[in-house]
Amino acid sequence: MATEKQKLGEFGEKLVAASCPCPRCKGPKTFKRLPPNFKCADLICDFCGFLAQVKACTVKDVNTAPDSILGAAWGPQEKRMASAIYFPLYVVALSADGKLHAIYYLSADLQEPDIFEARKPLTAEAKRAGWQGFYYRLAHIKDRLVRLYPKP
Repeated sequence: MATEKQKLGEFGEKLVAASCPCPRCKGPKTFKRLPPNFKCADLICDFCGFLAQVKACTVKDVNTAPDSILGAAWGPQEKRMASAIYFPLYVVALSADGKLHAIYYLSADLQEPDIFEARKPLTAEAKRAGWQGFYYRLAHIKDRLVRLYPKP
């Protein structure tokens, strides 16, 4: 059974796939979801192969992009950063009551290492002991996020 965070992530991926054209080829509804746990990407354009990451979060006000959101596994992200490989990021902001949402976009070429902050590894008592995630720190780059949906 899916957790609430997994359900939120699935909602975000489906919303972006249904609402956003591919930034590269401009194809409408060409995004397809990748299998769960695919490293560093959630969507692929089935026409041009464009890859993108989607992160969904609940917020107080969907008209303001979040300052920080949970990322995924730090290891694969750190390796890609060392090779200067970044994936475009869609941020889906959902109101706490689930009635409103907005989609923000951050292209790969506007990302820098300082937006990625490693979290502490999980303790030995945790179910996935030693696993380490990261945060996207966005507060200082909010001017780079473009609101795609609904149009401001």
